Amino acid sequence: MTFHWYDLAGYAGVLLILLAYFLLQAHRLHGNKLAYQLMNIVGAFGVLLSLVFGSFNWSAFLLEVAWIAIGIYGIVRGAARRREAREKPLPTP
Repeated sequence: MTFHWYDLAGYAGVLLILLAYFLLQAHRLHGNKLAYQLMNIVGAFGVLLSLVFGSFNWSAFLLEVAWIAIGIYGIVRGAARRREAREKPLPTP
């Protein structure tokens, strides 16, 4: 078996996604935080690299594209919520 750079990217991506999920379950990360979203996006991108340059699989490719899209949605939604919270006027006593 020949081991290429894209194989390493794929394994690292899988480990990163699994680590993010484990840390979520262990209550060390929150699902709406940037670190969790970035771990999933970078991990899915690593798996995508292994699919594009290695052995291509459409179902796995579509899953990783969806994983990245959901992560980006989470980041955008979180940023919008933080912006709304900053702009919301404080209640007067």
